[in-house]
Amino acid sequence: MNYSMIRYILFRLFRIMGFLLMLPFFVAIIHKEYDSAESFFLLIVITLVVGILGSVKKPKSTVIYAKEGFAITALAWIFMSMLGAVPFVMTGTIPNYIDALFETISGFTTTGGSILTSVDGIEYSVQFWRTFTHWIGGMGVLVFLIAVIPMVDGYSMHLMRAESPGPVVGKIVPKVKDTAKILYQIYIAITLLEIICLIITGMPIYDAVTITFSTVGTGGFSVNNAGIGGYSIASQVVITVFMALCGVNFTVYYFLINRKPKEAFAVDEVKYYFATMFIAACLISINVYKAGIITDGMLSFHHSLFAVTSVMTTTGFGTLDFDKWPMFSKMILCLLSLVGACAGSTGGGFKFSRAIIVIRNARNELNYLVHPKSVKRVYMDGHTVEGTTVKSVSAYLGLYVVTFMVSCVLVALDNFDFQTTVTSVAATINNIGPGLGMVGPMGNYSEFSVLSKLVLMFDMLAGRLELLPILIFMNPKTWEK
Repeated sequence: MNYSMIRYILFRLFRIMGFLLMLPFFVAIIHKEYDSAESFFLLIVITLVVGILGSVKKPKSTVIYAKEGFAITALAWIFMSMLGAVPFVMTGTIPNYIDALFETISGFTTTGGSILTSVDGIEYSVQFWRTFTHWIGGMGVLVFLIAVIPMVDGYSMHLMRAESPGPVVGKIVPKVKDTAKILYQIYIAITLLEIICLIITGMPIYDAVTITFSTVGTGGFSVNNAGIGGYSIASQVVITVFMALCGVNFTVYYFLINRKPKEAFAVDEVKYYFATMFIAACLISINVYKAGIITDGMLSFHHSLFAVTSVMTTTGFGTLDFDKWPMFSKMILCLLSLVGACAGSTGGGFKFSRAIIVIRNARNELNYLVHPKSVKRVYMDGHTVEGTTVKSVSAYLGLYVVTFMVSCVLVALDNFDFQTTVTSVAATINNIGPGLGMVGPMGNYSEFSVLSKLVLMFDMLAGRLELLPILIFMNPKTWEK
């Protein structure tokens, strides 16, 4: 284990956090929130000083193998969350540190579940930081680190693989650093485009920026109690479009930018993603319309598509309280939340690529039982999926199920109703935010015990990092020399 390299990268992360905290500091100055500005400034100074002093000496060995990559990723997200919670406590927005940590982890992991019973009246700078955590966590802070800091390219891939969502992470260009830069350029371009589109629809500039952070990061924090339902239909349409776009593998956009439409449209995952989204929206729209909940057909489809897109991309926004919809609609939404978005996107969940691999592998196993001499392979995008990838997806599914069950048992100690208990775990481990019951679109996590909050925080981190970094970090053998 290269401890000196772990130390070096973590202190470099502190420096980056110091610079990121400057944005809410400037927002506080603009809106004359001087007490909050003082808190942000103090934190900026501390993080920069600690980060600079801790990373002055570069390690002799810059070698990072897989276990260092997983350990650094887990530690980075834990320290980042612990540090990011401090502004909430210092400004008095969330005095309890555990609650502040829950809110911050929910932000960075783009879960969007909140312990706040009301967000109206929170200072502009704090709201900005709260939604900005979604944007930071959406693409991943270590991907940003790779993009801006010189590192040994062959070893930095271990960091990118540990942080990026999906069963397979590869380089879209020869160098990992250049790959990270391209991903962030696309990410920033989509962010700016949505801000402009929302301003055109009449949304105030501050709201457009903060809501975009939540949308592009597929997080779900809103800046007022009315949520997205308080904005115009035009704004809701724009948000729907960008939620859907940010649930797509960003590699597809690279292909489109470089005029490679065949490669872009050959991705099986994206085809199934949009087809499922449209079919589910139609089914729910019909169900909600026939139930008399929404009497206008077009509005029924609009709100259904918004809910489906929000749940599939694990954003967690809501225009209406879908917890009051018929059971058929709620069941579809629950199933979609488990699958999630595409690999390589900012969305969470099990991922469509994994679901496709699991289904096709199961089909092959059934065919093998009927025809033992036949040789079947799992294909995606016209290529054979390697056996190691199929094996890792199966292992991930097993770990996912075990983590889900253990979490449900622990959260059940709070003695809440079944749907609240189960969907709270599902909503956090899949980084969705809202579930059903007490944690529905209009609910929150404030009533959960400290133990349950700790379990759900673990689930949020495990879900965002896709289990392995957190579980490997917790394994004592990882830290053996």
